[in-house]
Amino acid sequence: MKLYVVRRLLALVPVALVVATVAFVLIHLAPGDPASVIAGPDASRDDVERIERQLGLDAPLPMQLVRWYVQLARGDLGRSIFLRRPVTEAILDRVEPTLLLTLFAIAIAVAIGVPAGVVSARFHNSAADQALMVIALVGISVPNFLAGLLLVLCFSVWLGWFPVAGYAPLESGWLATLRSLVLPAFALGLVQSALIARIARSAMLDVLREPFIVAGRAKGLGERAVVYKHALKNAMIPTVTIIGISFAILISGAVVIETVFNIPGLGRLIISAVLRRDYPVIQGVVLCIVGLYMLINLAVDLSYLCFDPRVRYQ
Repeated sequence: MKLYVVRRLLALVPVALVVATVAFVLIHLAPGDPASVIAGPDASRDDVERIERQLGLDAPLPMQLVRWYVQLARGDLGRSIFLRRPVTEAILDRVEPTLLLTLFAIAIAVAIGVPAGVVSARFHNSAADQALMVIALVGISVPNFLAGLLLVLCFSVWLGWFPVAGYAPLESGWLATLRSLVLPAFALGLVQSALIARIARSAMLDVLREPFIVAGRAKGLGERAVVYKHALKNAMIPTVTIIGISFAILISGAVVIETVFNIPGLGRLIISAVLRRDYPVIQGVVLCIVGLYMLINLAVDLSYLCFDPRVRYQ
């Protein structure tokens, strides 16, 4: 078990380097550069070239890549061109709202999606099953930014229950933070809850047809015990897999929601960096997100042990 975890953690390094290299090359090959943004639209070519030399962007692309690898080996993500501060500090300043928003959203998605999928499977082909699946289909079809705007219109503009936009940091009190994240978290979580509900329903239906479920019913076990004690545990492996995927999707989806709700998180940071061609910030955020994706996948793999003792990692 421990050896498996160590191997998986070591395998993250080459994967992260490959993704980082692809991101580095694509970013530098895209039209535009920081020197042109700094110099302004009326600057001459000489001015742009002078700024490129100051920023080290005049070197060949392979040399810039090697230089970045050397920085990464020292644990240095570089220095932001426009923020004029280390990229690590810029990320740490913005990680709190994004992390809290994502955790809140996945909690909402699981709290809604798993029970809905289980109930739908238990009452298969009933009116409740059909209604829940129609709601799930609508949920999957609605973009999260549109759901966010509708939630703002209903609960902020019309009812005035929650703030329209903005983020209250934890220093201002957890209740204020929670209140500022309710609408964006629901906008993110509702879409993923629909996906989780459909997968949970499908997994439950497969398990409920298994021989051991039929045998349990033949022995006189109650339907509640069959569904919630035996079937649900066996259906959790595909459900947990989709929950892990949803968690990763929510991190990327937070970029749009943070813009809609004016939340100063990693999404806003990377959007501003892309618009200004702040290469170090873009590369640093992409690398952090890739690392988080891989850690989530590892956590999902290890969670299988809790639901199926037959799973063994060596």
